[in-house]
Amino acid sequence: MECFGKEPLSWFYQPAHHRRLRWQQWGSCATVEARASANETGLVITVAHHPPGTSKWNRIEHRLFAFITQNWRGKPPVSHEVIVQLIGATTTANGLDVQCCLDENDYPKAIKISDAEMNAINIDRDPFHGVWNYPILPTSAESDNAIAKSIADDR
Repeated sequence: MECFGKEPLSWFYQPAHHRRLRWQQWGSCATVEARASANETGLVITVAHHPPGTSKWNRIEHRLFAFITQNWRGKPPVSHEVIVQLIGATTTANGLDVQCCLDENDYPKAIKISDAEMNAINIDRDPFHGVWNYPILPTSAESDNAIAKSIADDR
């Protein structure tokens, strides 16, 4: 598959949006997804997880949330529909219109990632905080077959 000259991709994960999942479980799922994408496209995917607690540093969220809360003063958020309408009706002082929709997709719960699946990911840890920053390299078809056998043996 030819993908725009094989340029590297960067994925940034912010686990604060996934508070119900333990960090390790969520990070494992995201890493397995990145491995599949690297193998499918043949691209090196650089993953950078934002450290826990850093979501509070997002200035855009802070600036936008101030206008959202002003917009729904005195209007109780009694349903998802009301919340989506109130957020979607928000405009900032600079004229930015907020777009909002309700995500009604079902997402899998209690996903189990085996040690074999995690060990199968071709990770080259970055010297700077390698737990949070790492490229995922594509694996060969032979390697994938050996990995699939190992995973099947684990189950």
